[in-house]
Order: sequence, then structure tokens, then C-alpha cells
Amino acid sequence: MTGPQSEIAGLPSWLYPAGFWVGVALLAVGVLFPDLAAAGVAWIGAVPVLAALWVAVAAWNRDRRLSVAALLALAGLVAVFLAKGLV
Repeated sequence: MTGPQSEIAGLPSWLYPAGFWVGVALLAVGVLFPDLAAAGVAWIGAVPVLAALWVAVAAWNRDRRLSVAALLALAGLVAVFLAKGLV
């Protein structure tokens, strides 16, 4: 299916590219204002997390396996951060 209703793995086709280009813009602003560079880096890291949250919530009633997979990916990310804190 194409057009405004198209999805890729439960994610609207416009969402991930929009998040990426916002991050690129923030990184470009960070070149001119180095204090803002951390915001660009944080946003680039947050885009996949936000996408996984979107999929987990939006696909829950339609495709429960996809939502569980997204939640497991987020749980893995949390486990990495917790393990990193122990090291």
C-alpha cells in the first residue's frame, strides 16, 4: 500500500525520516553553537527509541507480536544501560 496510509513494520513511513532530519538539523546547528551539539547527539540516539515506543503502542491491537518485539528491544536497551552502570 502506498500513500499516507503506508507503514513499514508498524511505523508510519514519514516518522523515522522526519526524526532523522530533525537530528541532522540539530547537529548542523551544533556546529555553529557547540553547546547545542549534545542535544543533536541525544536526539539521534532517541529517534530509534521513540520509533520503538510508537510501534509498541500503535500496533498493540493490530499485531501483538510486533508490539512485544518492540518492547523486548526497549527492554534490551534498558538492560544495556543497567549493565553499563554496573561496570
